[in-house]
Amino acid sequence: MSDHEINHKALFDQMPVSRFLVKQKGDSFTVCEANSKALEYLGLDLLNGQSKPIEDCFVKENAALMRESFLACVEKKTPVTISAPRRVEGSPYISGFWVNPIFDDQCNILLLDVIAQPTIADTSIIERERDDALRLLTSIFDASEVGILVSDRKRHIIKINDSFTRIYGWDRHDAMGKDFTQFVTDDEKAIATRNHAHFIQNGERQTGEVKILKKDGEIANAWYATATLTLSEDRRFQVTTLIDMTMHKQMERSLRLAKDQADAANHAKSAFLANMSHELRTPLNAVIGFSEMMIKETFGPLGDPKYAEYLGDIHLSARHLLEIINEVLDMSKIEAGRVDLDEREVDIVALVETVARIATSRIFSSDLSVKVDVRADFPRLYSDPRLLRQILINLVTNAVKYSPNGGVITISGEDRGKDGLDLIVSDQGMGIPEDRVKEAMEPFGQIHEPTQSTPYQGTGLGLPLAKAMVEMHGGHLNLKSKEGEGTTVSISFPAQRVRRVASTNSILDEKPSVPENVEEVELIQSAE
Repeated sequence: MSDHEINHKALFDQMPVSRFLVKQKGDSFTVCEANSKALEYLGLDLLNGQSKPIEDCFVKENAALMRESFLACVEKKTPVTISAPRRVEGSPYISGFWVNPIFDDQCNILLLDVIAQPTIADTSIIERERDDALRLLTSIFDASEVGILVSDRKRHIIKINDSFTRIYGWDRHDAMGKDFTQFVTDDEKAIATRNHAHFIQNGERQTGEVKILKKDGEIANAWYATATLTLSEDRRFQVTTLIDMTMHKQMERSLRLAKDQADAANHAKSAFLANMSHELRTPLNAVIGFSEMMIKETFGPLGDPKYAEYLGDIHLSARHLLEIINEVLDMSKIEAGRVDLDEREVDIVALVETVARIATSRIFSSDLSVKVDVRADFPRLYSDPRLLRQILINLVTNAVKYSPNGGVITISGEDRGKDGLDLIVSDQGMGIPEDRVKEAMEPFGQIHEPTQSTPYQGTGLGLPLAKAMVEMHGGHLNLKSKEGEGTTVSISFPAQRVRRVASTNSILDEKPSVPENVEEVELIQSAE
């Protein structure tokens, strides 16, 4: 059954008055289809495709009247009216019937369409229901908080609601009968015209953004949606709903401006930190260098032992301050995208042993130890050796700070084959509460006081710097911690950086000799 046939049957069945179809066979007539009102009037159950003679549907007197009227309609091939057939007690009251012939393409009568005439009371009920429906729809139309306008085929506005006038400032007499494209900005008129023509022709629902001209000259941003309204005689209209988005767009612009200003401020901060770092590192390097010379008594004894003690404090403080400056400068450079990778193949085994020696030199408790658990044939990694060393130093230094006396810090490696490789630093320290792990990864985020008796707590940049440097290599840093049980930090690198074949273009091919003052070497390299 086609859509047209379905719609026709639905209209037939839902008519508020009795309606049935009659088929002629010789001099007799049968009811072949009837709606629910007609079935009630005729006293019939569902026909289910079976026809009923009119003699079975009407009392004798009424059946004769109906037959005569049907014959007259067939003979004249024009509609006829049957006035006031005798009412059967208990059946709905009907004042009469209209009988309309239905023809085929050769002008032969196929069926007779019989429709009950509504009584005066029925007519008033229908009119009242129509008026109520009209008032309901008008109330909904005007009460809607979104602007609504209805336009015809020629784009003329035939109706707008109260919200349209309130939001955009136009009175009804300003808009009625006008081309609706007069109320959009010039740069969108052509698009609105093309969309309207396409919509009227195809009736496809459309949505999008549009700029509306307000009466005061301002431009409002709106989100529109269109729907088809088809009335009798194929009169088609476009119903457009407009949701005002002006405040939303203003907030978007404000957020965009605030972001641009924040980016500019961040660039200014980075530039300031870079300049200040260079200005501060020069005198600090002098302080460190001369204090070392005096501690070693290069040009003769100092005299009072207190001088040596004070010089040691000066030297340690200067080196700590230089470390902080280097960390802040590194973070600023990474945030500004001004760090370039100097990549080559790195011997991970040799690098990890170097990091372990540096970390051991920084341990203030003799009960704490650093253990290396990386097999001798561990793959090489194509990376920036300076940054990779700094990543591991930061992770191990953090582990040292928060490990108890007697604790063991382990640096291990895992070859994950086609999934790359991991370097892992684990400790037996106090751990981090689960709800504060994210905070620990933020710049300057510090969760605990150090458990080791270190002179300085640090800046809280170690983990964020390590994370940023790992991500520069296309990897990621994962932190797992349980309060009271320790922390494990793994840094994962993608397979394309793993080198499992020996190469001549590598760094740290052999175990490096680490000078006595390995910490000094690291500081000098960081200050470069």
